[in-house]
Amino acid sequence: MSHKRVPKRKAAIAVGGVAALGAAALLLPNAMASQTDSSNNATPKTFKANDVSNLASKIAAQLGDAFAGSYYNADKQQVVINVVGNDSNVVNTIREAGAVPNQVQNSTATLQSAARTLKARATMAGTAWSVDPKTNEIRVTADSTVTGGKWDKLVSTVKSLGSNVATVKKSAGTFKTFVSGGDAIFAQANGGGVRCSLGFNVTAKDGSPAFLTAGHCGVAAKQWSDSQNGQPIATVDQATFPGNDFSLVKYNDPNTQAPSEVNVGNGQTVQITKAADAVVGTQVFRMGSTTGLHDGTVTGLDATVNFQSETVPGGVDTVNGLIQTNVCAEAGDSGGSLFTQDGSAVGLTSGGSGDCTAGGETFFQPVTAALQATGATLGAGGAAGAGGAAGAGGQSASPGDTASPGGQSGAGAGTGDQSGAGAGDQSGAGTQTGGAADQSGQSTGNGAAGQSTGNGAADGSGLTSH
Repeated sequence: MSHKRVPKRKAAIAVGGVAALGAAALLLPNAMASQTDSSNNATPKTFKANDVSNLASKIAAQLGDAFAGSYYNADKQQVVINVVGNDSNVVNTIREAGAVPNQVQNSTATLQSAARTLKARATMAGTAWSVDPKTNEIRVTADSTVTGGKWDKLVSTVKSLGSNVATVKKSAGTFKTFVSGGDAIFAQANGGGVRCSLGFNVTAKDGSPAFLTAGHCGVAAKQWSDSQNGQPIATVDQATFPGNDFSLVKYNDPNTQAPSEVNVGNGQTVQITKAADAVVGTQVFRMGSTTGLHDGTVTGLDATVNFQSETVPGGVDTVNGLIQTNVCAEAGDSGGSLFTQDGSAVGLTSGGSGDCTAGGETFFQPVTAALQATGATLGAGGAAGAGGAAGAGGQSASPGDTASPGGQSGAGAGTGDQSGAGAGDQSGAGTQTGGAADQSGQSTGNGAAGQSTGNGAADGSGLTSH
């Protein structure tokens, strides 16, 4: 594949830190929550973001009903555990684990009950809600189509939940799935073209090479190509949408090399070593075929989004259990990869509102749930998917580039709009105005920063097909 594009805003991955360049977090009124004081003077420990999920799970198992969610304080590198009540034993358990106890009003059961009420009374196209442990509330969002009586109904439903249980705000955009408009994986359906982004390469339950993408992409078309008018290279094996939003797509050639990596542009890749659950407050990166690499923060979990149905006039396509973030996305980014700096696969781009100029909300299908449902395993199995696999750039960083995560085999420069290193395209090589990338994955433009080593076109996931 070859194209010329310069993402409007990009994120730079750096060793030991990340330069955040983007979307502003949603600002909602704070719930009645405050850090609990205790006579236990244990000093909170610092944790890496990828340690949060395991620690929170262990503490939750110990606390039972007193546990009311958790999140990551990235500034202080601390894990915050929400608790209902002021039982000193509960507080001490949290402090002894090195976390910070935070006394809140709403229990997990209260928030779950509120979500059920919203589902029963406010399931209408253009609405979404998720749990925000930072505010200990349900965050409800309505897009620009929710007006008049619909808006009044939504507001009254939120008020009926009680004080400080949920908040509601308006989004300037419209909730939609991000199909079409990209340059990654292509299909023909209903007399027109469909374009999405590949998420993560996996090994299917039967051992064959495959990849994950959005479910609404897999429902839209059965056969997928790596070029707009090319022959199909992969066939949908499983697709779920609505309800969830994931597809398992198997490569037609069982010898396809499908490395476990994400191509972040400029000829560089990030090795994907595991799947992980999202944690509110942690930084994540999204790679998509339309807008390239962007970063942001996880802002909510267990989100429900009510998309306007594209197949049933006046209908609603509801998707549950999503990750909410402030990372931007646009049409064509659907199915693209959401991952962390340490190489953990987190999500698949589902949909949202806004774009990469104005910002907005974007929702992601959790990868862990998709893997469990399909029986697939992350990575390429026996294929060349480890460090040094085909499609991985091994070039040194150009002046002004930032290094990609340390320890990644074959990874060199990160992405950026520096002079002489253009934006990464879907062939796995950097291009700039006047430069074009050919199907070998090697840039032919002046000043390109890197090249891939495999034949075939690498898309936004680092796929290299033979």
